[in-house]
Amino acid sequence: MAKNKALEALAERDNATHTLFGDGEYQAQSWPHRRRVVIKAEVLHFEGRSFKDNQRFVVTNRKRLSADKVYAWYCGRGDSENRIKELKSDLSIDRTSCTRFIANQFRVLMTAAAFVLFQELRWKLRDTRAGRCTVGTIRDMLLKVATRVVSSVRRVVCRFATSMPWDDVWRIAAKRCGAVAQ
Repeated sequence: MAKNKALEALAERDNATHTLFGDGEYQAQSWPHRRRVVIKAEVLHFEGRSFKDNQRFVVTNRKRLSADKVYAWYCGRGDSENRIKELKSDLSIDRTSCTRFIANQFRVLMTAAAFVLFQELRWKLRDTRAGRCTVGTIRDMLLKVATRVVSSVRRVVCRFATSMPWDDVWRIAAKRCGAVAQ
């Protein structure tokens, strides 16, 4: 049950998610002065489930923007931090263990190119269950898959197991990347 009764009433009336933004000032004991706090109060609606509170607070020194714009700006910043995390955790861009600079530079360049390809693949799959997955998850779903490759003069065919859990996403990716006829 949601804690914000006014928002919950709106969500119940419209049978939809409702979000409100506001701001105020706050000063923690260890802070030398008061700071602006942006508040996002949201009641989420999911079909067949009870309403869920989603409250967020952002401490900021940005004064000129409205509360919703400040929150969106910080979300964008957080999203870019997530992309850096994917580069480091999923693709190991910081793995520069060669003794020569040029070899390490080439490895970083190849990792960055792979990341761009994964971003493009994620964009092509944006309306599927892989659309919001991390690079590591997409790699596990689509590349780290056991298959039998059969090649002939005219084509290459991948034979997957009948119980492959991501076969629908794999087929969509293959079609949208031009690997199979539309």
